[in-house]
Amino acid sequence: MSQIHPSAVIEEGAIIGEGCEVGPFCVVGADVVLGDRVVLKSHVVLTGHTEIGDETVVFSFAVLGEVPQDLKFKGEQSRTLIGKRNRIREHVTVNAGTEGGGGVTRIGDDGLFMAGCHIAHDAKIGDRVIVVNSAAIAGHCVLEDDVIIGGLSGIHQWVRIGKGAIIGAVTMVTNDVIPYGLVQAPRGDLDGLNLVGLKRRGVARSDITALRAAFQMLAQGEGTFQERARRLADESDSDYVQEIVAFITGDSDRSFLTPGG
Repeated sequence: MSQIHPSAVIEEGAIIGEGCEVGPFCVVGADVVLGDRVVLKSHVVLTGHTEIGDETVVFSFAVLGEVPQDLKFKGEQSRTLIGKRNRIREHVTVNAGTEGGGGVTRIGDDGLFMAGCHIAHDAKIGDRVIVVNSAAIAGHCVLEDDVIIGGLSGIHQWVRIGKGAIIGAVTMVTNDVIPYGLVQAPRGDLDGLNLVGLKRRGVARSDITALRAAFQMLAQGEGTFQERARRLADESDSDYVQEIVAFITGDSDRSFLTPGG
């Protein structure tokens, strides 16, 4: 049995999973689907074609699934898909997708979205991502697994941030960030690797050594950034280095933050 406060508004057609808790003054739209054991604190608004995965907790005044802040949006049907066991704190906003971006804004599992942060239309957010207070993720961005975005930071539209990267607080990121990269400074410089994060995850010392060598080659090797990355593919057998190579040589709508620039 789910617990629904008498003051909550549940529109006809909404699907509420088993064991959910819907607090005072929440609004759940007709096309919303809640998984099992989802918790909505007070004053949460869920609208549009929005799905929330099992055991996700949404705190007060969050608004999820609202129409995108995009002037090209003409009312087309789009969706917001949020995975399992996320923690979505106060005043977080997540906008639905647009026709031009594939029609879906997607968030994976086990994320933490701290108070006041924003996830814009058509963003693709991986698992175990942390977005700290008042950070903004613009439209069409891709954040791979285990990314951390520091407080008050901004991620430019279409930017990709590779797996395990960390963005320091009060940073503006305008270009793609390699996996495991460390970015900080007002306009986002690639200053090194997220060594603390790698160690916390138990990455082997040999892989960390390989990543440090790869970073030095990307920073100081001969040829263009892309050419250095392709050489790394032949020179390193580390899976972590190969992830960086695949990321750099993959499709992108932006250029890259490069070491030292």
